[in-house]
Amino acid sequence: MTATAPIKTKYEAVIGLETHCQLNTKTKIFSPVSTAFGAPPNSNISPICLGYPGVLPVLNEKVLEYAVKAGLALNCQIAPYSKFDRKQYFYPDLPKNYQISQYDLPIAEHGWLEIELVDKKGAEPTRRKIGITRLHMEEDAGKLVHGGSDRLSGSTHSLVDFNRAGVPLLEIVSEPDLRSGEEAAEYGRELRRIVRYLGISDGNMQEGSLRCDVNISVRPVGQEAFGVKVEIKNMNSFSSIQKAIDYEIERQIKAIADGEPIYQETRLWEEGSQRTISMRMKEGSSDYRYFPEPDLPPIEVSKKQLKQWESELPELPARKRHRYETELGLSAYDTRVLTDDLEVSQYFDRAISQSRISDAIAQGINAKQVANWVMGDIAAYVNSEKLDSINDIALKPETLAELVGLIEEGTISGKIAKEILPELLSKPVDSVKKLVEKKGLIQISDTGELEKMIDEVIAAHPKEVEQFRNGKTKLKGFFVGQVMKKTSGRADPKVTNQLLGKKLQG
Repeated sequence: MTATAPIKTKYEAVIGLETHCQLNTKTKIFSPVSTAFGAPPNSNISPICLGYPGVLPVLNEKVLEYAVKAGLALNCQIAPYSKFDRKQYFYPDLPKNYQISQYDLPIAEHGWLEIELVDKKGAEPTRRKIGITRLHMEEDAGKLVHGGSDRLSGSTHSLVDFNRAGVPLLEIVSEPDLRSGEEAAEYGRELRRIVRYLGISDGNMQEGSLRCDVNISVRPVGQEAFGVKVEIKNMNSFSSIQKAIDYEIERQIKAIADGEPIYQETRLWEEGSQRTISMRMKEGSSDYRYFPEPDLPPIEVSKKQLKQWESELPELPARKRHRYETELGLSAYDTRVLTDDLEVSQYFDRAISQSRISDAIAQGINAKQVANWVMGDIAAYVNSEKLDSINDIALKPETLAELVGLIEEGTISGKIAKEILPELLSKPVDSVKKLVEKKGLIQISDTGELEKMIDEVIAAHPKEVEQFRNGKTKLKGFFVGQVMKKTSGRADPKVTNQLLGKKLQG
């Protein structure tokens, strides 16, 4: 099923995402019950989250704080007055047969986030602002487990675990500003970065902490009216989001070209077959029979409280990327890698803040060197050792700063630094300089000492000297290698190259 290229160019996709972000509060949104993931089934439950008669919900204040901070981070307008509503629908893992959510007066509206697409290393990024329609608080439902088969239709039985019922969620609804699967996947990644930087969610899609539903339609290029909207569920990775959208665009364009109708429905993404399949016709908001939640009072956020929470916001990923580019002179590719993980960016920030390299940082020199070590050898070590975080390595940011400083000063070469790096990564070291002195690895930069060794190398290879002087200039690398071998890699490469150039010319 592939629409031909000429037909595809006549249509554009209109895509919006509804993202459910599970908050990492210790207790549920309306009851003092643990939200710990992986607890035995039906152990984190209470009469409140099970909807027993006569029980009353009480809003977890931390949920409100996290919602407001997320709204601020997404450049939203925070409502001074909002309320909760009952959303009526039946589902086996929804014990009350209604969900407490927010409908017409959400906590935050009218925001945006910036996505950044980088095609390849060194390329200029494409940046776009994606609108945020609204952000609201609600409770999660439980979880059904279908036994006997991977598919519900072949299951022999179903079990329900209510541990997740009542876990606090933020639902974040984007404007229909996205136009491709790539953009939608990057929007999801940026949203995950933001909630992780805020510390309000771990954003783990594999555990259901971040769940994205896609609304997608296609329309002829130039047409303002939207096409028929289809919702896609069951995507557990950003790669799946991109693939599902790309497939659905193809499916809808082909259906239009073949004169087939497109229905407003909910479809599921089948990872195995890499396709979307129909699940059910899509409900409208009127089907949920919303009305104000009678057991919870309205929410008022004072200007003083709003200002306090705003002051607690960290530097967010987009701001970090801009700062790294403009102040440190790093490429868009480097800034993306460094800011993707909060702990990596904090490690990098601590390393470049050291006084001994601050002067060079103003010229963007040492910042790039530090970035190369963090993104290269250090990242490779973290991955190979299967460490959870860059903070689990023995090499502290201050020590990395000293290592880079020694290279910049010419005390050691980059080659020597790589030789001692495994030791620095695996066990704490008080001083890199003391370590290289103890190992006798201080770089030889004295011209008199180097000239003597270069003279010995040239005298030992008269044939190669003659070939060099007859035009085979690539042999200079051979002589550099011989000097390095003679000095056990301690010769200053820059000085060695300069001296060799003069000596070999005769």
